[in-house]
Amino acid sequence: MKFRNFIEHCRKSAILRTVKKEVSQDLEIAAVLKSLDGRPVLFENVAGSKYAVVGGLYSSRDLVTEALEIGKSEMIRVLSGAIENHTKNEVVDSAPCQEIIESGVDLDKLPILRYFPRDGGRYVTSGLAITSDPEMGQNLCYHRLMQIGKNRFTARICEGRGTDTFLKRAGGELDIAISVGNSAAVMIAGAISAKKGVNELEIANSLEQTPVVKCKTKDLYVPADCEVVLEGRILAETVDEGPFVDLTETYDIIRKQPVIEITKITHRKNPVFEALLPGGLEHKLMMGMPMEPTIYHAVSKVCRCKNVAITEGGCSWLHAVVQIEKKNDGDARSAIDAAFEAHKSLKHCVVVDGDIDIYDMKDIEWALATRAQADRAKIFKAKGSSLDPSADEQTRMTSKAGIDATMHGDRKKFEKVAYKKVNPGDYV
Repeated sequence: MKFRNFIEHCRKSAILRTVKKEVSQDLEIAAVLKSLDGRPVLFENVAGSKYAVVGGLYSSRDLVTEALEIGKSEMIRVLSGAIENHTKNEVVDSAPCQEIIESGVDLDKLPILRYFPRDGGRYVTSGLAITSDPEMGQNLCYHRLMQIGKNRFTARICEGRGTDTFLKRAGGELDIAISVGNSAAVMIAGAISAKKGVNELEIANSLEQTPVVKCKTKDLYVPADCEVVLEGRILAETVDEGPFVDLTETYDIIRKQPVIEITKITHRKNPVFEALLPGGLEHKLMMGMPMEPTIYHAVSKVCRCKNVAITEGGCSWLHAVVQIEKKNDGDARSAIDAAFEAHKSLKHCVVVDGDIDIYDMKDIEWALATRAQADRAKIFKAKGSSLDPSADEQTRMTSKAGIDATMHGDRKKFEKVAYKKVNPGDYV
């Protein structure tokens, strides 16, 4: 479903919480979102802005699968299919995201939120950055944007990723467009670590038809149905970015990061600005879930992989549960090796059998308690994620562990007992 269609779907399904009273961009909206984390919230009256704000729209697997109109068990298959068979987007001449073309640029008019007291500034958190390279084509990814003026942001641009690669190839300055208020398909595609040269908007198009339109002042193509487009340029200038809360719900460090100068703003009529709560369920899900097919594909090359879950308790980035159909005792170790190779930021990986519900942490812990032996774990040192506050701050070296929680030997002694199925209503 498109962004606005899904908001309306949530309203009709009584999932959406609508806040009509005036709320502040400074900490208050974030506090409400946190208190209702896991549920979509629409703020209709934001102090100092004509925009409405929505948050938590894709803050659970159920919400994401509803937005994509698929079953939860289909997620790995659907995401994998979209990555492998991405399709060209239809290019349209006119689009809802360009219904209004602002004559000037004043970022103060946007409902850009301050989430935490120690934040370095007001932040756009749901913005999807679109850049292009003459040889590699377009790239779509997330960058948090800290406002530093009426027409300027500084952006956290991760080293070695798409935008950073394009920026260096361009000589230090690069055109950029930022799309805010997107469908679940676009949001998920933007977090997928696609191969270089793959336009993630084409992955979104395979999840759901996603037409694109050319920017008004840049040779870049943005989702036609998004709410707001910020067109600009990444400059060679750098300033301090942060502090800011990341997936781990801890403050990230302050870094020198590039400045983005915004030169044009277009948007829909009566735009709805999307807020993504830092460290919240939606942030975790949008980051972690798109990594699941990457691990799934890698593990499938060495054994029969049934499913993968990046867990919420592991900050939806550092922990994974891999479900396999084990043919021999070496399959679990092979799966562990493949998972760590596929997702370099992974810190802990648990491999389980097909009878374990990988979305139920109690079931996973049961497998750890009854099927795992510590001396079968793979423990090693390697470079991990910059998000891990316990890793070495300079080298990012950390200890990692892969745990085999599958059945060994006589399967009968590991199997859960099964009770006769009855209808509880017959006994009340």
